[in-house]
Amino acid sequence: MKIFLLETEKSLPTDNPAVEAIEEQVEKATGYFGGISEYIKNALPSIIIAVIILIIGIIISKIIVRITGKALSRSNVDNAAKHFLESLVRIILYVVVIIITLSFLKVPMSSIITILGAAGLAVSLALQNCLSNLCGGFIILFSKPFSSGDIIEIDGSVGTVRTIGILYTKILTFDSKTVFIPNGKVSEAKIINYTETPNRRIDLQFNISYESDYDRARAAILEVIAADKLILKDPAPVVRMSAHNESSVSIDALVWAKNADYFTARYNMLEAVRNSFAENNIIIPFGQVDVHIKEGK
Repeated sequence: MKIFLLETEKSLPTDNPAVEAIEEQVEKATGYFGGISEYIKNALPSIIIAVIILIIGIIISKIIVRITGKALSRSNVDNAAKHFLESLVRIILYVVVIIITLSFLKVPMSSIITILGAAGLAVSLALQNCLSNLCGGFIILFSKPFSSGDIIEIDGSVGTVRTIGILYTKILTFDSKTVFIPNGKVSEAKIINYTETPNRRIDLQFNISYESDYDRARAAILEVIAADKLILKDPAPVVRMSAHNESSVSIDALVWAKNADYFTARYNMLEAVRNSFAENNIIIPFGQVDVHIKEGK
């Protein structure tokens, strides 16, 4: 047995290039992984402290955002603007915490600034609409065309303003639909604010036939207005003839009501005028076609 082993050992070439190459690669891999493990071992305390700094920074940021929200609540800042400012402060604080964490890991500030600049350029090119919405949010915040709780009309949507976010303004319509409108569009759009003033005018038009008595119809409308407690006496209501149509006479009724009573007063008036016209034999015309037949000779 001993003789066989000796012969085997003698048969293995010691200067084989393939064996030497394998040994070299193994040594390199061992050195590489050894260097990584050594680096992690040396950097582990810094990584642990950086993670702790990141966690503490996030906690402190949340506390600052909460304190900012309470301070804004005690001030005269609108609720919608409050939501916008809280979101902005939160983003800024998180960016600061990340920069402090990277600085503790000895990442050069020049590299951080370069990365942020490149990222900012890439984001600005890829997210132009988002930046437009962000700038629109600032315009809405400082120009204050409306406040939280106002009833407004924007881009064909009518509803109550809920919040002004970083990118979108949220509106709740009267049929309980939530509409998100980009702030960029809001800042450029025509905005109708129905609650900027405490009162709102109700514009109605009633048509009567030419055979009906106009003065009687006007008096009936004025009686309805006088009997409705939701209709304001100041400004004074206006009831006048407004048009001579093909088959009817138009009467405009312009009255004022508080914003909260607008729809109720409008519906009440439409129903009451219809009933009053029926009681006073005032005819409301409807579309009709007169056909004349000529008999041939």
